[in-house]
Amino acid sequence: MTHEAMPPQPPRPPGHADAAVVFEGVGKTYQSSAGPLQALAGIDLAIARGSVFGIIGRSGAGKSSLLRTINRLEEPTEGRVLVEGVDIGRLSQHELVRQRRRIGMIFQHFNLLAFKTVWDNVALPMQVAGCSAAQTHARVQELLELVGLADKKSMYPRQLSGGQKQRVGIARALVHNPPILLCDEATSALDPETTQAILQLLRDINRRLGITVILITHEMSVIREIADHVLVLEQGRIAELGPVWQVFGAPQHPATQALLAPLQQQLPDELRARLLPQAPANGAGHARVLQLGYTGAGALEPDLLRIAQALPGPVRLLHGGVDRIQGHAYGRLLLAVGGSAPLPDLQALCQGEQAIAHSAQLLGHIALEHVALGDAGLAAISGERHV
Repeated sequence: MTHEAMPPQPPRPPGHADAAVVFEGVGKTYQSSAGPLQALAGIDLAIARGSVFGIIGRSGAGKSSLLRTINRLEEPTEGRVLVEGVDIGRLSQHELVRQRRRIGMIFQHFNLLAFKTVWDNVALPMQVAGCSAAQTHARVQELLELVGLADKKSMYPRQLSGGQKQRVGIARALVHNPPILLCDEATSALDPETTQAILQLLRDINRRLGITVILITHEMSVIREIADHVLVLEQGRIAELGPVWQVFGAPQHPATQALLAPLQQQLPDELRARLLPQAPANGAGHARVLQLGYTGAGALEPDLLRIAQALPGPVRLLHGGVDRIQGHAYGRLLLAVGGSAPLPDLQALCQGEQAIAHSAQLLGHIALEHVALGDAGLAAISGERHV
């Protein structure tokens, strides 16, 4: 049986006054030879100005369709989209061109012009907009320094790595000093090390320039690394929405749980094989396996000393891990609790000032001989205070 503390209530979404983007009843239906195909339905949400907002979902969930309604590369068939307070669906073509300059966008495949240098690729949007040569020169130089490519200005795309090409794309997207930057799977074509560097650059741009960054991805690790809030889409509808620490710590929807599964600590095979649903009649020679879960809510931290004091008998750490997102601890610990004394009420372990976890679950029993043999990952709980 599992006992859990009451989950925290999600924060109220930003009002229209402090929102960069607002979706009101947005729907999108495509017409195909097989009939209408609904890509989005009933999307209502507000994205706070100056935040990093992640949109994630499985293939075909509607991520790209939703992102592209922000700059009207896709026209909603229902509802409306407000960008910096402007109903973008009501703009004329001339007004839309001007508005799009306030919405930067970077893509998975970079979309650089192969016959132009790094400098010329970044300068092109300013030249098309009729900016002066002096303005263009100053802005391009500033942006190339920002993205770390000032020494590559004379090179061509074929001479650049994937990460460097994406940095050019970021610089180009920022030429008009937009308050909003859209990222369409911006790191999915990059290796892990380069992905980390690009995410760090995007976070730095967000913090230094106050730009609202809205990104779509199919990788929860990207969301964990950079986003403040996350929207999980499933079949064109909102499956889950909230701060990243809250969604990661206590996912409610099956779609979110499936997306998070690769990042979760799994029960090791050797431990699973030795786990018994029931101990022998007298319980001799066996320990109880207790799982403590942490959802990130409040200030609760895994405190090994308090855990050892709250549980009877000798206690050993079998397996687990606790990660940290936005200052909140989430994860789980698997403990072997020896002795014959009964366990305390599991619900009580998760409530009040003396709580040692957000959830507690008895998984089964394990023979003491396996605990004492020093299996990988075992460590006695002593005077250490934090994981």
